[in-house]
Amino acid sequence: MNLQLLFIAVLSEVIGGSSAQIDGSICIKANAQSCGECIQVSEKCGWCTDENFLTVGSPKSARCDDLESLKEKKCQQIENPRGKILITQNKPVTAHNNGPVKLKPEQITQIQPQKLTLKLRSGEPQTFSLKFKRAEDYPIDLYYLMDLSFSMRDDLENVKKLGTDLMNEMKKITSDFKIGFGSFVEKTVMPYISTTPARLLNPCTGSENCTSPFSYKNVLKLTEDGEEFNRLVSQQQISGNLDSPEGGFDAIMQVAVCQDQIGWRNVTRLLVFSTDAGFHFAGDGKLGGIVLPNDGKCHLENNMYTMSHYYDYPSIAHLVQKLSENNIQTIFAVTEEFQSVYKELKNLIPKSAVGTLSADSNNVMKLIIDAYNSLSSEVVLENPKRPAGASISYKSICKDNVVNSGENGNKCVNISIGDEVHFNITVESQKCPPDGKSEVFTIKPQGFREEVTVVLDYICDCDCAAKGEPNSQRCSDGSGSYECGSCKCNDGRIGQTCECSKDDVRTEDLDANCRKDNGTDICSNNGDCVCGTCECRKRENPAEAYSGQFCECDNFNCDRSGNKLCGGHGRCECRKCICDANFTGSACDCSMDTSTCVASNGQICNGRGVCECGGCTCTDSKFQGPTCEACPTCPGVCTEHKDCVECLTFQTGVKKDVCKDECKNIHLIPVKDQGQLPQPNDQSFPRVICKERDENDCSFYFSFAVRNTTNEVYVVDKPECPSSPDIIPIVAGVVAGIVMIGLALLLIWKLLMIIHDRREFAKFEKEKMNAIWDTGENPIYKSAVTTVVNPKYEGK
Repeated sequence: MNLQLLFIAVLSEVIGGSSAQIDGSICIKANAQSCGECIQVSEKCGWCTDENFLTVGSPKSARCDDLESLKEKKCQQIENPRGKILITQNKPVTAHNNGPVKLKPEQITQIQPQKLTLKLRSGEPQTFSLKFKRAEDYPIDLYYLMDLSFSMRDDLENVKKLGTDLMNEMKKITSDFKIGFGSFVEKTVMPYISTTPARLLNPCTGSENCTSPFSYKNVLKLTEDGEEFNRLVSQQQISGNLDSPEGGFDAIMQVAVCQDQIGWRNVTRLLVFSTDAGFHFAGDGKLGGIVLPNDGKCHLENNMYTMSHYYDYPSIAHLVQKLSENNIQTIFAVTEEFQSVYKELKNLIPKSAVGTLSADSNNVMKLIIDAYNSLSSEVVLENPKRPAGASISYKSICKDNVVNSGENGNKCVNISIGDEVHFNITVESQKCPPDGKSEVFTIKPQGFREEVTVVLDYICDCDCAAKGEPNSQRCSDGSGSYECGSCKCNDGRIGQTCECSKDDVRTEDLDANCRKDNGTDICSNNGDCVCGTCECRKRENPAEAYSGQFCECDNFNCDRSGNKLCGGHGRCECRKCICDANFTGSACDCSMDTSTCVASNGQICNGRGVCECGGCTCTDSKFQGPTCEACPTCPGVCTEHKDCVECLTFQTGVKKDVCKDECKNIHLIPVKDQGQLPQPNDQSFPRVICKERDENDCSFYFSFAVRNTTNEVYVVDKPECPSSPDIIPIVAGVVAGIVMIGLALLLIWKLLMIIHDRREFAKFEKEKMNAIWDTGENPIYKSAVTTVVNPKYEGK
């Protein structure tokens, strides 16, 4: 874990250093010839205005560098203008609008601030906060636009009583509510309607009595009189057309652009579009021979759209533009059959909603209320005109501190009346406009009249430029303006002080002044001869630079030690190291401090060497180490290092818990067997071979030597341990021995019994031979054989 943290820290340092170096190179590589050019490169670039800042051979562009580099180069006056935010109109949002005195719509404020100015410098973002709060009792204008084609005849009956009912319902939301009514059918040309005289009078078939077809009619201007709405709507009659799609887009366009005729106020504007069919859009007019694009202007005469036969239907994009410009929120009240079509249309029109209209429109009032609540609960910021020289990003802090960024950063949802939300808006300039003039753009919530005006003032030049001397005598008798510490040459002039004409830059006479000792190389091949003066080239690494009258010097070609320029203990000037105090040598790698040579007994190099360049050179070959205290071949070395070798190799022994701390000065190199251990005679420095026993009574072998300042130990990675007895053969042998002894005892016993029996038998036989037996008959003996003779037997 510690190694991971160390690696991350080192990587961060490297990346940070690389980033700073890249930023510095951006400033230098820009080759800025004036302060204004410099500050447009990056927000981290500054311009040094010190008169004597440049060294011999340095170009004018060397004044432009990152701020840290300029400070390191001892620049006293750095021009580094910063952007800022100036709020010029900051009227607080309206707290309440339900007091005894009702506020006019123009007196209600829902967004704060209203106007501000941003001073923008290239690459430096500026962030300002915008507050939005939905005002209570905010006025609402609602215009009901209805399809009066024949298929909507049953819907018209329910709409006729909508005025007073909707008025009463909307009074619960706002005390200032107006309602209007308009209707549409289709363009009055073939093939959309029948142009026969009879059909023009009554386009319906059978006994149906229908009114003449028309494109759009403004029936009722926005009014507070719900009864008037009911009365005029009751007088409306159904009309008819031939094709299924209707001319609703013509009607929507006229409702959006005819502000005065409709009676729109600068309040919440709702347009309810009610139909049971699809729609015609741009290009469909060609079917009727209409090819002129819709001009997006009002063409109402006597409340009738009179140019439907002249202009094509508007496109969806054109409608989106006009609805957005006039802050109109659209509610599509359509039947189930066309829900999918109008939901796709809703995705293209900001601040719009789709509701499902029943077959006879009896749910239209609930649909309007639900759609209004849905639209008003969402706040979406937009900037219709994006500034050309800047980028804009949003971050919203919504209800319950919900934070959104990225694509949803300009949006908050589920906003109730009285809720307050905030937006952090970041504007960043990418470049100065060619003319350097200010730009103005607006930020507004979709569907609301209020907006924030943002003025962008681009910082395209430094403040010191305004204090410059035009045609200054410092710049070759008026060949340029002296500003920001240097000459800004007039057209056609060049040089540090504008002393040359561009036509005379490369001439033999001027080039001769750029050759050192009359040599052949111009500016030592490290620069360009400008007006007889060497301007040294820039290096990829901004920390490296050529210098000198002929660019013959540099600060990066000095001797190195430890891969560090001048050993890290000096600075490189004109290819020679200038060492810090207590350091010497061509690479400043030789320390004159003897404190590192003091041994533990207080003597320099333990009295067995001399201190050279901060390190001991031992004069006694048996002693080694940084202070000549290590003696690898002296008695006791093996025992001294035995515990460390054991814990490092086998993780055992008395030091296994403190091994990392107490044995960190040992460099361990494991080998496979004893034959791979380096031998004392194989090395140019003393080495000893050791054999020690561990806590398990196993032997392990290692060699010890001191190489430079490191204790070098080669160790056999497997100890030699006495082999443990094999139990199974022993047990088997014991059992087999017992069995064999038993068998042997049985055999011996058997043999003795046989010998004993034979001796007894022989003794018996001998006694039998020697015995004398009586041969007389036993008087009581009676033979067991009875002999019977057959009397008839004749012996034949």
